[in-house]
Amino acid sequence: MELTKILNQIPNYKEFMTIAELDASSKKLANEFEKVDLKEIGKSREGRTIYCLKIGEGKENVLLFGFPHPNEPIGSMTVEFLSRYLAENPEFTKETGFTWYLIKAIDIDGAVLNEGWFKGKLDPIKYAKNYFRMAPFDQIEWSFPIKYKKLKWETPLPETQVLMRLINELKPKFMYSLHNSLGFGGVYFYVTREVGDMFYELIEFIKKEDLPLHLGEPEIAFRIVLHKAIFQNGGIQQQYDFLEVSGIEDPQKVIDTGTSSWDYLRNNEGEESFTLVCEMPYFYSNSIENTSLTEFERRDLRLKSLEYNKKIFKHSKKFFGYIKKYCDKSTLIYRAVEDFFRRTRTSLNFATNKAKSSSIYDGKATVAQAFDSNIANRFYFLTDISMVARLYEEAKLNHPDNYDEIVELKNNLDNWIEKEVNKLLSGIKYEVIPIQKLVRVQIGSAFITLKNLKEN
Repeated sequence: MELTKILNQIPNYKEFMTIAELDASSKKLANEFEKVDLKEIGKSREGRTIYCLKIGEGKENVLLFGFPHPNEPIGSMTVEFLSRYLAENPEFTKETGFTWYLIKAIDIDGAVLNEGWFKGKLDPIKYAKNYFRMAPFDQIEWSFPIKYKKLKWETPLPETQVLMRLINELKPKFMYSLHNSLGFGGVYFYVTREVGDMFYELIEFIKKEDLPLHLGEPEIAFRIVLHKAIFQNGGIQQQYDFLEVSGIEDPQKVIDTGTSSWDYLRNNEGEESFTLVCEMPYFYSNSIENTSLTEFERRDLRLKSLEYNKKIFKHSKKFFGYIKKYCDKSTLIYRAVEDFFRRTRTSLNFATNKAKSSSIYDGKATVAQAFDSNIANRFYFLTDISMVARLYEEAKLNHPDNYDEIVELKNNLDNWIEKEVNKLLSGIKYEVIPIQKLVRVQIGSAFITLKNLKEN
């Protein structure tokens, strides 16, 4: 397998594809190649058709799915390229020994709500203003059934049920949930376990692609570190245990999700199955891989970041308090925003207590950790706040009698968000990572993993 030769065929994508464009491309591919099968495998909550491409005739199955979260389109472009490459190169497809099942978008409804930032030149303000992410209980990736201690989740979403049926039917040897991180950061991985030289090869590959590893604060504090920028995949059980150890008497009252796709696969197919997640940012600053020490205490930076988020939360809650009476409370955006304000005060207080007491915050912060606390974490919080402005957009259409007042308040909120993002990024050197490079990393990571699985 000549990986570089494959990667060099990835087009120089200038923008992300919409759901309609992805579906049209899949239909075209199936019409063009006799051995490409396009199946309708289910419907989304809003009635959109979920498609799956089947390519190859191997004895074992591989399952890849894009848009595991609605603000994560990189994987859809990865599947867009990979599906055509496999179709055009049947010898290579046969050589892999797999039958490939490829879903360009599993969270179709949420993806459509993000399409406002897919086209044209990407920048942090454009991303923030058009950002959407489901409430945790509405997330497909975290809606798989689970029974653990006092926790019971038995209401998988329709899209989750589609994945469950596929997993049960295919029993995939390898499953790749094509995630990417929220904005700023570096590349990091979640894997089932170490296999062969996979860890070394993944890290060296990222270096050759001239992208940073994520060496700042970990996304999830309780995930097991297997290697630099590589963590062990897990389910909701780890969060339950973490909350329990942290003094929460009834974690099931805090957790309002199911478990993950990779946990479901492991529970149903055993430890022989393998899952990979490759997280990548849209925006790059070389600070995120700088491990030299700063003069600042890591704990102080974390606490200051949380105080910033509390201040932003308090200010934005006033805007939500005004607009919610005009909202359709059944929409995905409203459910996401309402849940954000319902749980955020508690989560911020919990995080503050952990920052004060946990030994992981002892000592000086590295440059990477400082960047995470001062920039990345605050930016992520602002993207959640920006969804409130989208409620104003919905409300002004539904309440013409209050149109002028709603528009004025929406403009105030939009201007405030833009001002906060500009202030946050003032003086920060960053660049937008080309889509082609991001697709190269997801494709390369898959093939490196598959090679090690095959050899070991």
